Amino acid sequence: MGEETKGSDQKVMLVIDENEYSYYALMWMLENFKESVTKSTLVIFAAQPRPNYTNVFAAPLGFARMYSPMSTTPTLIESIQERNKKVSLGLLEKAKSICASRGINVETFTEAGDPKETISDAVQKYKIKLLVMGSHANRTVKRAFQGSLSNYFINNAKCPVLVVKKPE
Repeated sequence: MGEETKGSDQKVMLVIDENEYSYYALMWMLENFKESVTKSTLVIFAAQPRPNYTNVFAAPLGFARMYSPMSTTPTLIESIQERNKKVSLGLLEKAKSICASRGINVETFTEAGDPKETISDAVQKYKIKLLVMGSHANRTVKRAFQGSLSNYFINNAKCPVLVVKKPE
């Protein structure tokens, strides 16, 4: 017979971002795994993407970017990083209030960096037993060229991965 483990040792981590698919995954998990989530620790993580330096000026300048190269300044980079942090903290606050309205206590945290790296590091650091992610169902062209984040973790995570797909 196997050993019985404490519920508090079983950490589940949900990755959240600003799209509807991650919030759908949160709601789905709260509805379908409420008993499990209340017995274990639910961790909600938001990655703060690094600024894309090559595109910082592309939107305001359009094609002029090719003929008018500009370098990013430390002040601009800091302001973008600060904005990304505020967005991530807002996402976590929204997710936390959704969980609180259902009587679920959660731990939330965010880190800056490449999502693949920050999520992988968090899984190891917090000894996550299950990673939950939303699926971006309508992005097949982008997936063909870049690969999806959920697919990356299905193949590389150090724990089981649950990908929740929103019905169309």
